[in-house]
Amino acid sequence: MPQLSNLYLFVYNSLQAFGWAISLCRILISLILTKSVNGAYASAGELICLLQTLSVLEVIHGAVGIVPSGVLLPLMQWGGRTHFLLAIVARIVEVQELPSVFITFVAWSLSEVIRYTHYACNCIGNCPLWITYLRYTAFILLYPIGIAPGEMWLMYQALSFIKKKNIYADFFSSLPFSYYSFVKVLLLCYPFLWLKLYLHLFKKRRTKLSKHHEKKKT
Repeated sequence: MPQLSNLYLFVYNSLQAFGWAISLCRILISLILTKSVNGAYASAGELICLLQTLSVLEVIHGAVGIVPSGVLLPLMQWGGRTHFLLAIVARIVEVQELPSVFITFVAWSLSEVIRYTHYACNCIGNCPLWITYLRYTAFILLYPIGIAPGEMWLMYQALSFIKKKNIYADFFSSLPFSYYSFVKVLLLCYPFLWLKLYLHLFKKRRTKLSKHHEKKKT
């Protein structure tokens, strides 16, 4: 049974790494051909939506115990990204060509290619040190870039369209607040929610890299 789950995780992580690598290539090809950052969503949006939606499996992996990640942090990351991507970017055409989408997609793609490659290598028990180091170092720069000039700035830019179109009005009609108000509050909470994930990664970085240093000494 452990061997079967390990094989499944290897296949899942390999496919995710491959999918995000394709997304990154599409975005960069679009940038080269058009000399513009406006085509990020048109070139890779559908694929990124698919990959992000499928990553809900990582919440299930933690829930059933085949990975030690638990449920809360994977759920927070999946929920935040999926809401941003499907509820805002995919729904509001006017924001799809904004530079914030390009920034977000490039930061996500780089992060995920590194992360899933690291996971896949660990599944076969042969992860090069440089991949581990990259996994627990690249996030220091990529995560803030993806969050601040990426996700948060785009959500702020989307507010006027959300208010004008009154999107999701039917769903929020029975609630004492609108989707517009929800996103404004979410924007205020975003840095604190993100900081929890960010500090967690620093904690993991210390643990993982210290283990490799100890192995080197022995």
